[in-house]
Amino acid sequence: MKKEFIYGLKRGYPIALGYIPVSFTFGLMAVSGGLPVWLTVFISMSNLTSAGQFAGTNLILQGAGFLEITLTTFIINIRYMLMSLSLTQRLGSDMTLLKRLIIGFGITDETFSVASLEQGKLSFPYLAGLILGPFLGWTAGTALGAIICSALPVTLSNAMGIALYGMFIAIIIPPAKKSRTVTIIILISVAVTVILRYVPLFRFISSGFRVIIATFLGAGLGAVLFPIEPKNEVDQNKGESIS
Repeated sequence: MKKEFIYGLKRGYPIALGYIPVSFTFGLMAVSGGLPVWLTVFISMSNLTSAGQFAGTNLILQGAGFLEITLTTFIINIRYMLMSLSLTQRLGSDMTLLKRLIIGFGITDETFSVASLEQGKLSFPYLAGLILGPFLGWTAGTALGAIICSALPVTLSNAMGIALYGMFIAIIIPPAKKSRTVTIIILISVAVTVILRYVPLFRFISSGFRVIIATFLGAGLGAVLFPIEPKNEVDQNKGESIS
């Protein structure tokens, strides 16, 4: 068990390092928006959700309602539910409910990818080690950003809010450069957001619900316009073309 835990720590170590600059940005953004340092750190300790955490905190700073915050974060984070369900097929029969809840809390895009590449059943010591590093990295980065921002002059601290937009741009640009489909879906979502924001007819829609509507329309139109063929059909078509 100890070897499996240490192996999980080693696998999660690079993820932890990668999380620090992103969570550092979150700490800067939250404190510059008016949240106290302790609450900012608590949010990261209780919500290991990256984009969902940024979006939810941003809505809190804007004074959004509970329903708006809940729906927005649910839609953004629903992928973690699918990832957790996928990993349950790899867990041993001795995995208790408490252990499953702990694992589900620590599942992120990166930890899921690493765990999915492992062969055989996934043990709790390995997954605990894999999750622990990223959790500590995310929390430590948040604390560092929050503390530094609280010590900065007010004018410079307020200017740190621009870091949020820079982070999201850094997230979407790389996949958009590699995929024309992703680029079109992003443009559709942006166009929907702009229409809902600046057309007087839709001015009553709040920022959180604009995100929800843009997400549904962007993903829905993407699924209709760019359907993914089943793998077996693609392979069959290739075989027919070769023959």
